[in-house]
Amino acid sequence: MEFRNLGRSGLRVSTIGLGCNNFGGRLDLEATRRVIHKAFDLGITLFDTADVYGDRGGSETLMGEVLGDMRKHIVLATKYAMPMTDNPDKLGASRNYIVEAVEASLRRLKTDYIDLYQQHRQDPRTPIEETLRALDDLVRAGKVRYLGCSNFPAWTMVEAQWTAKTANLNAFVSCQDEYSLVVRDAEKDLIPAARSYGMGLLPYFPLASGLLTGKYRRNAPMPADARLTQTQRLADRYLNDRNWQISERLIDFAEARGHTALELAFSWLLAQSPVSSVIAGATKPEQLEQNVQAGTWVMSAEELAEIDQITRSA
Repeated sequence: MEFRNLGRSGLRVSTIGLGCNNFGGRLDLEATRRVIHKAFDLGITLFDTADVYGDRGGSETLMGEVLGDMRKHIVLATKYAMPMTDNPDKLGASRNYIVEAVEASLRRLKTDYIDLYQQHRQDPRTPIEETLRALDDLVRAGKVRYLGCSNFPAWTMVEAQWTAKTANLNAFVSCQDEYSLVVRDAEKDLIPAARSYGMGLLPYFPLASGLLTGKYRRNAPMPADARLTQTQRLADRYLNDRNWQISERLIDFAEARGHTALELAFSWLLAQSPVSSVIAGATKPEQLEQNVQAGTWVMSAEELAEIDQITRSA
């Protein structure tokens, strides 16, 4: 396993991270235990969850049951700001809600600190300075070590970084956003902004919900129990003519060089600045072995240029 700094911060993360959104939902306690232990054995240190994962609290709760002594050897990342109840006030990034949310996460995770505390989405109701001052207090109190954001429009992320600098507050060291070979929107504004502010990027949906694994083929039966088979909203989002064309050409590109589509998807992301780690979920331990292996292809400049041509010309 390789490790990188998360942006310009001193936080070191494994280049392959574990997305923990399946815990407490698709996976029960024992299945969660098997995945977490396998990830740890493989050298994965970045474990990324959110308070809302697992039907509002389930993921954090199961992780708190499983981690035990592993806790001090990993980078534990979670998120806040999504609704945790049907109460319209129990969400967002106000000081009042952040203080409540972090204490609840700490209890569920059975820990006294969070390595990376991320705002899951922008809160238009709360001034960013209020949010950052509350987060800065958590860092100074030792309950949180580093701060991150997720799903922020580029301009709001820049506003947050400028506010932190001018007010002398701890700033976001990372952003977590969708980025893959078929979804490259982040390259327009978000990634240049992240580079400028020295932020690490943590791509989610690196496989476009499985499209880039190679297991889906146009005009062929959909694999049983697969995400795009079972979740219509994701199928509607990713299964279109453009994406089919890109995925088919990428599969041919990878196989011609003795690699899998999975290896192409992960290794391409790790070749992009400022990606620090690729976050991928898993429901079975063996998937983790494939994920770790998938990040080891070091691509040449010529290969990267050809991939650009494939993904931009479709």
